[in-house]
Amino acid sequence: MIRLLPLVLLLGILSGAPQNSDFRAPPGSGEPFLSATPRGGLLATWFEPREGERRALRIAARTGGRWSAPVTVAERDNFFVNWADFPSGIETADGRWVVHWLEKTAAKSYAYHIRLAVSSDQGKSWSEPVTVHGDRSATEHGFVAMLARTGGGADLVWLDGRQTADTAAKGAMALFGGTVDRNGRVTAEARIDGRVCDCCQTALARTSDGLIALYRDRSEQEVRDISAVRQVNGRWSEPVKVASDGWVYRACPVNGPAVAAAGRQVAVAWFTGADGTPRVKLARSQDAGASFSGPIQIDDGNPLGRTDVELLPDGSALVTWLEIVGDQAEWRVKRVGADGRMVERWAVGSAPRTRQAGFARTALAGGDLFVAWTASGSEGGVRITRLAVTEP
Repeated sequence: MIRLLPLVLLLGILSGAPQNSDFRAPPGSGEPFLSATPRGGLLATWFEPREGERRALRIAARTGGRWSAPVTVAERDNFFVNWADFPSGIETADGRWVVHWLEKTAAKSYAYHIRLAVSSDQGKSWSEPVTVHGDRSATEHGFVAMLARTGGGADLVWLDGRQTADTAAKGAMALFGGTVDRNGRVTAEARIDGRVCDCCQTALARTSDGLIALYRDRSEQEVRDISAVRQVNGRWSEPVKVASDGWVYRACPVNGPAVAAAGRQVAVAWFTGADGTPRVKLARSQDAGASFSGPIQIDDGNPLGRTDVELLPDGSALVTWLEIVGDQAEWRVKRVGADGRMVERWAVGSAPRTRQAGFARTALAGGDLFVAWTASGSEGGVRITRLAVTEP
């Protein structure tokens, strides 16, 4: 258990190393995503409002310390726009941009499919969108995690509701995976786990042994702890629990895990409400996710979760989460050494204690941590903050 720090000390270290506002999207923008590129830059996606129900999915790149002018990936009035299930973009090993989003497919509240497009000219033009999954049922398909493949193209996992279409059988949400080739064609679709939590984010990382996917599992007894599966010799392993929280919850907490990997090191951050006490935890693996150490508590006593995590070369982990502060909340980052000790911490920005805060997403570039989040208010919108991480 981590002791709470005295208030004076806490206020003194919350600022951490210097931080800067690096990027601002227009008022009303939201649902940001951030990823590191193979060439040491960043790629950001977000939604901007247009007339009526229309939205524009926008993208920009950061190279050489500067952000490019944003361009539009797609503009629709049938996007499925959700505070927790948002588009993402990555750059592949051969420099292509791959972006996914969600589109409504029926009048039902939760009937939407995963769509994907590729650009080979840094957003000037885009391929014809494709549907990621072979299933076309009017059910939920989303919560995508996507990762560039070393030889070009991408790997991805997602939550797939095709089994829920059989209402008589009361089918469960499932975790599926697949690959995207360099031209945007999706292949090798496979069911990874046939019963998972309905609406928590998935996470994907690459170790020196292969892919590892993290997600919130769901037992027949409604235990909703975090599980990991690994891709070994082209096949997905059986799930391994990251920790035995024993959180029994008869609804979806909409609070998935985050993962980062380097070599055979893996760091996983997640939220749990086990025993009626909200916590953000961090666990590590030294064997590419085959097993995990006992978790440590990261939060400051009253978290809402919504985690992200990055690994630094010295083995320390940067964990981001949303912490309740009075009648508001605050995005916080804590740097935890390989020995479990707190090294640095930052307060990134304030947010409401509601869904309006959305999720913050992080990425490393040039030795700094970048945090994409949504500022509230009439002039609020997507912000990207740069945190200068000190040398070990």
